[in-house]
Amino acid sequence: MPWAGRPGAPPTLLESAVPLYHASFHPAGAAVAQIVTLPGQALVSLGLVLAASWRLRKATWLAAWVAGTAVEVFVRQVLTRPPVYRHGLHVAGFDASWPSGHALRCAIVACAFAAAWPRLRIPLLAWLAACAVLLELAGFHMPTDVVGGLLLAVVVAVGAVELERSGLLRRGALGRARAGAG
Repeated sequence: MPWAGRPGAPPTLLESAVPLYHASFHPAGAAVAQIVTLPGQALVSLGLVLAASWRLRKATWLAAWVAGTAVEVFVRQVLTRPPVYRHGLHVAGFDASWPSGHALRCAIVACAFAAAWPRLRIPLLAWLAACAVLLELAGFHMPTDVVGGLLLAVVVAVGAVELERSGLLRRGALGRARAGAG
């Protein structure tokens, strides 16, 4: 974590909700990481996924965002890792940082945009790789946090694709399924 600043407490709810509210722009590498990973912030990513969903006229990726974020929040509440120390100081922010919500939401944004605008797939993949690396280099997450967020994103992305393929989200398909079951 060569660009990591001083260890701090985990962000408050307000700091988590407002983009760049608690952002540290020192050292310069952390500033780059803050800007590059900004689309993974909760409200920003929600807006981006809503835009892609609007373009696709489907709620599949919105459902993936909601499911992934819900699992992330749940896991963070029930899982506490052993204390992590940096420069002899306990980094309390890492106590409940698995999986990385930024990595999760960056991946969901990348998938949603790739579905909505297929020509952007290669740049989106490059951006996602940069996000994963920067989250660790800037000291925002441990490597295992980033991997956990990306793995959770794979699970919800596969779920979104399978939900779309099943046809349950098509107009009338859910109603017909319920009528046939009753």
